[in-house]
Amino acid sequence: MVGKLIPRLVLVVAAWIVVHGCGPAGRDSAEPSGTSAGGPEKIVTTCGMVTDIVRNVVGEQGARGIVGLMGEGVDPHLYKPTSNDVRQLLQADVVVYAGLMLEGRMADQLEKLDRPGKLVFAVTDGIDRQYLREPPEFEGHYDPHVWMDVQAWLRGVDHVAERLAEAYPHHAAAYVEHAAAYREELQRLDDYARESIASIPPAQRILVTAHDAFGYFGRAYDIEVRAVQGLSTESEAAVQDINRLVDLIVERRVAAIFVESSVSEKNIRAIVEGAARRNWDVKIGGELYSDAMGAPGTYEGTYVGMIDHNVTVITRALGGTAPAAGLNGSLAR
Repeated sequence: MVGKLIPRLVLVVAAWIVVHGCGPAGRDSAEPSGTSAGGPEKIVTTCGMVTDIVRNVVGEQGARGIVGLMGEGVDPHLYKPTSNDVRQLLQADVVVYAGLMLEGRMADQLEKLDRPGKLVFAVTDGIDRQYLREPPEFEGHYDPHVWMDVQAWLRGVDHVAERLAEAYPHHAAAYVEHAAAYREELQRLDDYARESIASIPPAQRILVTAHDAFGYFGRAYDIEVRAVQGLSTESEAAVQDINRLVDLIVERRVAAIFVESSVSEKNIRAIVEGAARRNWDVKIGGELYSDAMGAPGTYEGTYVGMIDHNVTVITRALGGTAPAAGLNGSLAR
């Protein structure tokens, strides 16, 4: 899986050694400003999933200089940067964001940061546009929730490692090594997701959520996905949207639907009540992480833990087979 990434970055390492020798880069190098012996002094990221990729690629030492702007339960679609956020972004040597309009109201500010001496890029720039979903209801834009497909997010890992290695070539070998290790971990996660969702009986393989963040998940793991709101939580669900889902749930005897950690529960609660009035008891199968990960310092506060949690909760609630503690035995019970 690392075959395409490693040769390219090894060439970067070799080229740097030829030009600069084995000593540290000087201030006249082509690197972004703020370079220290440990690489960039300050990297600012947006949502938790992006922060997690960068942390894994730069390694433990480099991770000390990472500042993530959006924490637990924060909806990136609606996020408004504070004056402190703007200051952090301006001071950063490297800025990494998701892209594809996920950061909505921050998009213009992020694009304006791209200038000589500062490395600014989106994780999703490394994903082939033919791979992306382009739902007609999203006005010609791509669906930004690519992390819901682990294989897509793997491509993002490659892109982050490549961009950082090009900017800081004397650390390229470390970035390659870290990215390769993280890729192996994500491949195990992807295998677990496929096997777990496939264990749900086909007639019960339907995922109903608060907003349309699971389209890539559905495509990757062969589960039908329905949502109350659209791709962005800025849109409001209409009464007919709720009634439409109530009809579907009652007709197909859906056993469980799901709330999301970063989205209001009110629409999902309305669906449960609507189904009850039609004499069908649909339960809330659990809370899923969609646009934000779990609490910092927890397993669910990592990308692997986030997806492991989602896969395990969905599988068990819809009649499939998955261990209660998930892939790595680390889920909170």
